Amino acid sequence: MRKLWILCCCFGVASLAAREPLNIVFILADDLGITDIAAYASHYTGKPVEDLYYETPHMDRLVGEGLAFSQHYANQLCSPTRAAIMSGQYAARNGFTTATPKRETYYNQDMETPEGFYPHDVLEHKDPIKEQQAWINGRTNTALDPALTTLPKVLATHRSAFIGKWHLGGHGAKGFGPLDQGFDEAPAWFDAGGSVYFNWAGGWNSKALPFPKMPQKESAMGTAGPPPYADYLTDDLTDRALRFIETAAADQRSGADTRPFFLYFNHFAVHTPLQAPKETMAHFEDKPQKGTLGHDQAVYAAMVKHLDDSVGRILQILETRGLVKNTLVVFTSDNGGVEYTNPAATDNFPFKGGKACLFEGGVRVPLVFWMPGEINGGVWCDTPANCIDHLPTLAELTGNAIPDDIDGISLVPLIENPKVETEPRTFYWHYPFNVIVKHPDNGLPLTPHSGLRSGDYKLIWDWHGKVELFDIVKDPYEANDLSKDMPEKKAQLMQQLQSWIKESVAERYLPILNPEYDASKDERLYPLVDMSAPARADK
Repeated sequence: MRKLWILCCCFGVASLAAREPLNIVFILADDLGITDIAAYASHYTGKPVEDLYYETPHMDRLVGEGLAFSQHYANQLCSPTRAAIMSGQYAARNGFTTATPKRETYYNQDMETPEGFYPHDVLEHKDPIKEQQAWINGRTNTALDPALTTLPKVLATHRSAFIGKWHLGGHGAKGFGPLDQGFDEAPAWFDAGGSVYFNWAGGWNSKALPFPKMPQKESAMGTAGPPPYADYLTDDLTDRALRFIETAAADQRSGADTRPFFLYFNHFAVHTPLQAPKETMAHFEDKPQKGTLGHDQAVYAAMVKHLDDSVGRILQILETRGLVKNTLVVFTSDNGGVEYTNPAATDNFPFKGGKACLFEGGVRVPLVFWMPGEINGGVWCDTPANCIDHLPTLAELTGNAIPDDIDGISLVPLIENPKVETEPRTFYWHYPFNVIVKHPDNGLPLTPHSGLRSGDYKLIWDWHGKVELFDIVKDPYEANDLSKDMPEKKAQLMQQLQSWIKESVAERYLPILNPEYDASKDERLYPLVDMSAPARADK
């Protein structure tokens, strides 16, 4: 068990779980940027909530009555973050280096898996990029290994349910759904990166194989659950979440199932396609605050509102059923907001970059713990945290054992005392892909990137040949590259990052040099410099 090193005293850790068994509602939003929540935007920019375009009163309530983390990190894309939450391990350790749409794998093509590979590794994943690419993309895994000690298995004391977006199951591979990973129930789920928001149920219920060669009789992509269905997906999934809470609470009262419940509620909102009810969109079309902080898409604002309404309905049922006193609500997002659509879905201002970037706008996301009466409200914790910390945190809060082979640590000491002084930590990211997402500085497609944050400093290694260094505490918006001013710190962190990659990331998940690369046609203003040798396994 890895613990948070404490340099001064804090309150006892038992208070949240001591009175009676602790229920957990964990809400994971999809692609919700850190300033898409009005309370977070106000915190970073100083603008009053009423002056902002997006309306998030229920998420603002979580922040106002709960503990909000100002420096909480996810991964740059959804599947890696989901793998990290489920395992407590850095996603790249398990081969989750990106999030793929439907892609061919050894398994779904019924091919023999080469030695050293995993059946659910993609054969290839690449974007249609016309610019020169010095590197050929690495691989990614698409199915989380059921042998891992996952979050619902750790919370063995709880009646667990999964609802919503899965995207860890190998594109419908048999044996890799939520029930195979330890959840007791899965009322409605879908193993894809995105879903339509209207008329979705047919696709969710389809048993047609997404790949004809798959060695199974029917698809295991998911289920929409029994009808009737609400018109809008976000609302329907919320209906099903409420029904689970109602049933679990009723069973607790009757003695039919006295276990506390754990609901892992993974919204598709606010992932593309951008779709929302017309009447909700109409509310935002001519709103005077339109354009504030770069937020000007009525359809996206409407999607955020339905997500926020979902949070409000969850809080309401906890209150009306008398569950607030023994239910913890956790709210977070899987990566930064999407800026690469045309027009951009949202804007992560004042942070740099967005989804797919390793800049703060891509990986810094909201995190709130809410439990009135047990967690002091309206408090901000400025200590950095990471999505790998959720598993050990929930394990400690519920009295379950924390697995040894994880990278995260329990945040319970910070929940008990958000100002407690802690030793600095290091977080790692690895993204071995050329992608159509434009780099915020040069406007060209992103190249493979890896990075770390160690204490106050963050290093981003662009595999094309550029290393940037930022003091995130003094410069959270990454405007001042310190790599030339602090060469020793740059070298130290670069060595640390490459050592981690070498020890933790399999060779097949690293990019390789492109023999067809033509430097004379490359528009980048910095030349290709291959610095990858220290990051590669010894041959």
